[in-house]
Amino acid sequence: MKNIFAVIVAGLFWCCVAAVSAHSGKHEGNATFTKHFHETLFAIGGKGQVSIEVLLDDKEYKTGKDVIGIVIHDSHDEDVEDADLAVSVTGLAEPLKVKEKGGGLYLAPNTGFPKEGRWELKIAVKKKKLDDSAVFVFPEVLQSRLPAGKYDAERLKGK
Repeated sequence: MKNIFAVIVAGLFWCCVAAVSAHSGKHEGNATFTKHFHETLFAIGGKGQVSIEVLLDDKEYKTGKDVIGIVIHDSHDEDVEDADLAVSVTGLAEPLKVKEKGGGLYLAPNTGFPKEGRWELKIAVKKKKLDDSAVFVFPEVLQSRLPAGKYDAERLKGK
């Protein structure tokens, strides 16, 4: 009976250790992220902690008028909710006001975006141990959209 109890306690201990380390917020070499839509922009954060998918219009997902959708996933390809997002655009003095809609989806106004020339959309994500960001450089990013699918940080390096 003591042996069975010891095995159960040891099993519970290792399950707890695995659960805590699984969500450490650190990049894991085998992290895979999903790009859900075809006509969106997609990047994995520089630290490999998050993926950021930007929905520029509501063709594939109804975001609403004059807003962009931003979908954030962690290195386990799970929705990142209750995060602080800092979204800035070249030429705009103030960061955009972001509203969380749930399920890893955030909305930001797209009014005032430059219509011509080279400019950047920077999205920084912070939540507990997550602290990562990505920069989308326009108009170049519009010419190199990735198809929907699974991606890892190593595969996207240099793109």
